Amino acid sequence: MQVILKEDVVNLGYKDDIVTVKDGYGRNFLIPTGKAVIASESAKKVLAENLKQRAHKLAKIKEDAQTLAAKLEGVALTIGAKTSSTGTIFGSVTNIQVAEALAKAGFENIDRKIIYIKESVKEVGSYKAVLKLHKEVSVEVPFEVVSE
Repeated sequence: MQVILKEDVVNLGYKDDIVTVKDGYGRNFLIPTGKAVIASESAKKVLAENLKQRAHKLAKIKEDAQTLAAKLEGVALTIGAKTSSTGTIFGSVTNIQVAEALAKAGFENIDRKIIYIKESVKEVGSYKAVLKLHKEVSVEVPFEVVSE
């Protein structure tokens, strides 16, 4: 029996895959739980049309991410933090402070959840943050931590 998966199923396939399963597994588990539908000719045509439309949307989203990445290439951020006399920061600099610095630089629509800092920032100095704008588009933004 062939079915079209509506969501990712472990050890079987990903969403919108057409897979062959045993009749009992398809009828008694996948279809009643809403994880799959029977792969009839009409369902296959609907799937093909949905994939075609989604490809255009995904291409647009990726293109927008690439233009934003191009704008972020030349940006250098400066983040002020309270420090001790030895230069260590009280607390640390996280993606929240980087997002606030990006907002001050004119990039208000960047969510803090897509900002990743590779190393812990506990001292004054220069660091890099990675912004994952899309699953295929990421950009490194350098930032400097200075004492306030």
